[in-house]
Parts: sequence; structure tokens; C-alpha cells
Amino acid sequence: MGDEGNPQTPRRTTRASLSSTPNPKSSTGKLKSCNLLPLTIHDLAYGDESISFNDLISSLPGRRAQIIELLHLLGPLDSPMFPVFVYGGASTGKTSSILQTFKHLKRPFIYCSCITCYNPRILFESVLNQLLLHRRNESNRYSSTKRCERPSDFVNLLQEALHNMVDSLKGNVEKSSSKKSVGRARGKMVYLVFDNLELAREWDKSSNILPFLFKLYDILKMPEVGLIFLSNASPDTYYSDTGYVEPVPVYFPDYTEDELRQILMKNQKNPKLYSSFLGVVLRPFCRVTRRVDELLTAFSSLYQIYCEPLDDLGIVPNEDMKRKLFSHLQPHIGPSLNETFKVESRLSSEASASTNKWKGIAKKVGVSESSNEIDFHMSACAKYLLICAFLASRNPATLDASMFDSTGGSNNKKRKRSSEKSKEKKEIAEQELLLKGPGTFPLERLLAIFQCIVSVSECLPDEEAQGDGGLEGESWTNGLFSDVLLELSSLCNANFISKGGSCPLEGANRYRSMVSEAMALKVAKSLRFPLAKYLYRGG
Repeated sequence: MGDEGNPQTPRRTTRASLSSTPNPKSSTGKLKSCNLLPLTIHDLAYGDESISFNDLISSLPGRRAQIIELLHLLGPLDSPMFPVFVYGGASTGKTSSILQTFKHLKRPFIYCSCITCYNPRILFESVLNQLLLHRRNESNRYSSTKRCERPSDFVNLLQEALHNMVDSLKGNVEKSSSKKSVGRARGKMVYLVFDNLELAREWDKSSNILPFLFKLYDILKMPEVGLIFLSNASPDTYYSDTGYVEPVPVYFPDYTEDELRQILMKNQKNPKLYSSFLGVVLRPFCRVTRRVDELLTAFSSLYQIYCEPLDDLGIVPNEDMKRKLFSHLQPHIGPSLNETFKVESRLSSEASASTNKWKGIAKKVGVSESSNEIDFHMSACAKYLLICAFLASRNPATLDASMFDSTGGSNNKKRKRSSEKSKEKKEIAEQELLLKGPGTFPLERLLAIFQCIVSVSECLPDEEAQGDGGLEGESWTNGLFSDVLLELSSLCNANFISKGGSCPLEGANRYRSMVSEAMALKVAKSLRFPLAKYLYRGG
């Protein structure tokens, strides 16, 4: 079951298929014929043929209880339902279970993923395009049937499109009552499915979009419409102060080792050989991850190594052969665990390439080259963000101008010019801030401190830059800035930095450093960065 997270869609039209451009030499006639065939309401049903309940359960190992609960919540044909919130870890079969359940029921639904619909406008237009049976192609210049950016406009267009769709479904039921046809959509209800909802929290104005999506049930007030939300995050992370009908939660737990074995054994050419392979690798890998997609990626190369001593891949291995295959594979298991699940970054190569340059920086600021290694992998950009977040949480914002100058250094002269009276007032206020613990800070302040600290590299003498392999002064700093937001998101997910709610006055999210001073000093030493020089002690 290798497509637990990304199921194949045999008949249903997807955004990728609508926007893809085929080879004009080989499929010109096919493209023209496809453009002549308009979409119908039957295209809103998943798959050509319905599957039985037994096939539904067997296709999704370990998800029998969740599927039965989903069928209970969806209810009989044309029965109203409350919104449903399906959540669980990544690659736990949420999307596959929803799609296969609708394939079993043959009910029409609209599917939108926040991966491909990466902002509110695209999400709104995707829903409307599917409801209005609009296919984006070359003839309409790949444009949407309606341009919609505001939630208020989306509500008006959505209500009109849903009423038309429900009327069409009612007419379809009357026509098909006397004659059944394979692949026809059943019922008068239409379901709106929003997948990967946790990604919408990163959008601009997400504080308005998410409550709006949850309030669609109250806004539409149409019993013929069902709402289903899929997310990797729990419902608690979406609660807000706006009132709406809370969706019914359905939890998808991680797969057990036996369930993973059933999934990985499906569609194998030599089940006995692959079963012996899983007996070697599955248990140690399950201690690291239980995601099906990650296991498939790791096992693909390991299985090829496992089969290298065999001349015939159709052989049934005996005990002696299993021992030989295990001895051949054993040296590769440990490195595969480290390489596959190590936290990689696109900046890792650039960070290692600039190690010599940072030695020159350490000499310039007077820091010894001896450092303590941290016991986990982290890119240079992430380390500097961690230090900047620690400084932003520990230092009062009023000291930023005196702590940092345009060259990234500590401006002691500017601090000496301040009067004694004003200095005493600042110290009293700053002592109170320190007693409150780590403070919060906006993204703009974090980026400003990050830029000041990293820009110290631009002050290197030409001799040092030439002596370190001819690296250009700004090549590596540009690499650091390119992925700073991506690294910040990774640090938040790893709980090194906490992302709080938006400030009522500023309207922007605020962050807080979650690392201790000992940890921050250890990270700073690995970079040969003088953290103590920038840290305010209140003295």
C-alpha cells in the first residue's frame, strides 16, 4: 500500500491533469477530443465502479474501525451530517480512507488540498471550478470560471453553485431511478473535502480563513452539503474565539508493526522473499518512524541490496539462504537509518563549505577555535536562527539598537554616550522583563537580529577571503537568507521555537525561544559565535 498519502485517481479529474500539457505531436487528436467532452456530475464520483465493503476494508489494513466510524457519520444516502474533522499523523491513511470510502458509496464530492491550493484565492476558485464542472485547458487559457479572492464573494458564488449542483443531482436521481448505470453518482448530497488543512495556518490572514472554513456549515445552512476536514494537527490547534459548530473528530493513530507489514506486503511479486526481508529491517526502522512513505523510500534501496546475492528473484529462501542474505544486508542497515532519517537541509553543503570562512570570523572577534559539538544535526542557518531567537527572548527590545550596529557587532561606544539617569531607568525596566522569563518577539525583530549577526561576514579582510578558497563575500550569506523562513518553520515544528497567537495590536504572529542558556551557548560554540558578547545580563 505504497500510496497511503497520495492515492491514485483513476477517473476523477485532478488539478494536475487539467493543467498538464501533452505532447502535441503524439496526442493532438486526443487533446481535441478531450476538450470536446464536457464534464458531468458523474465526474464528481471517485472511480469508475463501486467497491464492496469487504474490498474497502481489505484495501486499507488497520483502518477498519476508522472506516466504520466514517460510514456511520456519513449516514445513509441523502442524510444530513455534521462537519467531520479527520486528523492524525502524516501518512496514516486519512486521504486514502476518505477517497476509498467515497468510491464505495459512489457519492459526489469536491476535493481540495491545501498543498496545491496554496492560498485562499486558489482554494476558492478550485471549489467553484469543480462545482461548476469547469475544466481549465488551453481553449480558456487555463483560467478559472470565476475569480474570487474575498470570503464574502466566495459565499455568494458557492451558494449559487451548490443550489445548481443539488438541482442537477435531484434530476439525476429521477432519471436513474428506473435505470441503473455503472459509475453514476448516487444521491442528492454533495460533500466538500478540505485536505492538509494545517498548511492553511501559514497563509496570510489565516486567522480569518480557518474560522471561515469551519463556519461554512452555519453560513450555508444547506442539509444537502457535507463538510469534511483532513489535517495532520489535532482539533485543539484550530480553536478560536469565534463560535461555530465543532466538527466531529475522527482520529487516525499511527500504524502498528503488524499493520505496516500488511501494507508493505501488498502487491509483492515474491511474498516469501519480501517477508524474510521485512523480518530483518522492519522492527529497527519502526523504532525511528512508522510513516509508510518514508519506509517505502528506505526499503526500496535496501531490498535491492538484499537481493544482490540471488540469481533468481523468484526463489523461496530457506534458513541458510536467509542467514546469507542477512549477513550481506546487515552492514547497510545502520548507514541507511542514519542517512534516510537524518534531518537534512539544502544549506548543509553551503554550511560545510563555509567552515573555513567562519574560522576567520572567529579570529576577528577573538573567540577560541575549540568548540563543543552538539549531539544532533542542524544546518548553519538553523543554528543562527536559534541564537537570534534566544537573544530576542532574553534581551529587551529597547537594547537592540545599542547591541547591534550595521556591521553586526556590539556597539559599546553608543552605549557609553547614554546618560546615567536614563541608563538607570532602562536597567530597572529591563530587570523586570528578565524576571518574567523568556519574552515573545515578532518575526521582523528576529530577521533584523539575524541580518545584523550574519552581516559580520561582509567585514572580513580580503586576505582572509582569498585564503579560504576564494569564496565570494556574499555568496554564502545569500544562501543563508534564501531558506530562513523554511528553517524557522522547521525549528517551530521541532519545538525549539514556540509560535504563539497573533498580537491584537500588531496583527502578526509572535515567537518565543524554548531553549535553555546552556543549549544556546553550546550551539554558539559550535559556530564559534560570541554569544556572551550580545547577551544582556542586567548588570
